[in-house]
Amino acid sequence: MDKPAHESLSDREYQVLRLVVAGESLNHIAAELSLSPNTVSTHKHRLMRKLNIDSNAELIQYAISKQLFQ
Repeated sequence: MDKPAHESLSDREYQVLRLVVAGESLNHIAAELSLSPNTVSTHKHRLMRKLNIDSNAELIQYAISKQLFQ
């Protein structure tokens, strides 16, 4: 059986996913993870590409459907 797409995410991409789904802004995520906003944006872009997702709404739907953060 194939692994779920989110299992291909790096630890940092998964952290960014968790915070985006929680409704945090890129600037807040950057401050929390001690990264630049550009770096956070890059991680978000990569994780969305890996998950084949085009919007924050789809990202939230994906996380809910996979019961990632409860």
